[in-house]
This record gives sequence, structure tokens and C-alpha cells, in this order.
Amino acid sequence: MKFLRNTSGNSEFDEQGMLQEYRNSGNLEVLGKLYEKYMPLVYGLCLKYFKDEEKSKDAVMQIFEELVKKLKVHDVSNFKSWLYTLSRNHCLMSIRSSSKHEFVPIEENVMENEAFVHLDIDETRESKLHVMEKCIEKLPAEQKDTISLFYLEQKCYKEVSDITGYDLNKVKSYIQNGKRNLKICIEKNSEN
Repeated sequence: MKFLRNTSGNSEFDEQGMLQEYRNSGNLEVLGKLYEKYMPLVYGLCLKYFKDEEKSKDAVMQIFEELVKKLKVHDVSNFKSWLYTLSRNHCLMSIRSSSKHEFVPIEENVMENEAFVHLDIDETRESKLHVMEKCIEKLPAEQKDTISLFYLEQKCYKEVSDITGYDLNKVKSYIQNGKRNLKICIEKNSEN
């Protein structure tokens, strides 16, 4: 398997130069050489999350495809840690999106007899969403902006920082405080 070969012994590996060359030229061979060094790390990380070899191999390729786009936009100073974060986020997002699809066996008579129960569930969900929207609007501007970007638009901390202009530590703080304030507001308004 090609991407399990480790080429970390290459002392001429100039990551910053390769990153700059890729940004300037868009040459995928340069990016491929840079990524090849870390493929075992990325594969191991994916295997840790997915616990499935085939899914992990697919993820390694998908992460490379993300790199092709993201490295043209982001100025990366520490490629290894940035790649680790990107890979971890990819795995988490993949797990999160696959867990949203819960499969339930369909029984004909249940669907016909309990049709009105589904309406109650939709109304409950709708009212919870309405409470959450109201609570988001009540948050201080910084918390509202960062929470919306991070959770609703699924941006990473760095992207939120780039969009808002806030320092990375401030972004983390706003999100953490906003999440806490949002939870308190939702609990308070759900009791009514």
C-alpha cells in the first residue's frame, strides 16, 4: 500500500518552500510530495476514528482533495499540526454527518395509525429551534457571530478568526462563553 510507506528520512524536505511553490504554481506533484510524508500519520488518525481500513483509506484521499483547495487560501506556518487538525476535523465531520442518518425499520401499520404523532414531534422540534434562534439573537455580538460561524456554518476556529478578525484565543473564548450562555438561555426559555 503506497501511502503506508514512510519517507520521513528525507532531510531535504523543505515544507515552507514546497507550500510556497504549490501556492504559486498549483503543481499537484509538489503537494503530493509534501503530503506523502504525512500519509501514515493521517491514515493512523483516520483509523483511530473510523476503526475501518477502507473508510480510512478513502478519508486519506478526501483529505488530500481538501488540501488542494485549502492550501491555496490558508497561510500555513506549521504544516504538520495544521494537517493534523484538518484531518481530525474531517473525521469528526464525517462521523457527525453519518450519525445524522438513523435508519428505522418501517412497519406499515405503525405509519398509518400514528400519523398524528409525527406532527407533534415536528412541532416540538420547531418550538425548540425557535427558542434557540431567539437565544442566539440575545447573545453579545461577538458570541453570536462566532457561534453562528462555528456551529451553523461549520467553520473551523481559524476560519472564524479570519472572517471576524478576532484573535484565535478570543474566538475560542467567545465560542465557549456563547455556548454556555446559549445553554442557560435555552434551558430558561424551555421551562416556560
